[in-house]
Amino acid sequence: MSPELRKYMLSVSVRETGVLEELRKETGRMSDAGMQISPEQGQFLHFLVRTIEAARALEVGVFTGYSALWTALALPEDGTVTACDISSEWTSVARKFWKKAGILHKIDLRLGPASETLSRLLDSGREGAYDFAFIDADKEGYGDYYEKSLALLRSGGVMALDNVFRNGRVTDLNETDPGTAEIRELNRRISVDERVDVSMIPMGDGLTLVRKR
Repeated sequence: MSPELRKYMLSVSVRETGVLEELRKETGRMSDAGMQISPEQGQFLHFLVRTIEAARALEVGVFTGYSALWTALALPEDGTVTACDISSEWTSVARKFWKKAGILHKIDLRLGPASETLSRLLDSGREGAYDFAFIDADKEGYGDYYEKSLALLRSGGVMALDNVFRNGRVTDLNETDPGTAEIRELNRRISVDERVDVSMIPMGDGLTLVRKR
């Protein structure tokens, strides 16, 4: 997509609130800004959450909270995003903007290794309790996050997984770094996973959607 066409697309389709824009721009000045999703991705997640009438969402990988904010704004007033991250520094930025947006009460922030958090949720009887999940964390853990998040999703629930293209490296078999190898294998597994319906879309760095059957 040309820069001109993307600018046009954003101007006629993305309804980014003032707080969302402020958070995106503040994150854009950080050294790790590349980890943030784009406005069109955020609105797409918002659209999905609204479409399936989700009330309980799960997020693996919070960073500065931009995607969680999009998701929380789509939930009903009594909805909840269970947000998993390991960084108190990044999520302190997130909490500031969640509070500013008036949705802090919708966020259940769990600091610690996401794999352990997901296991605790399953052990506490939350299997099938979530309507929506978004995975955008360390790529080496994607296979584990996928399996545990799928168990936490209800039948008919939707999961989105970001960065499934790895900037195109998934097509180059000489690219064997652990993150790319993990994503490549997970993409293959999901493509034949009879537990889900799947659609991989060329948005951002690749976004896979699955619907739990």
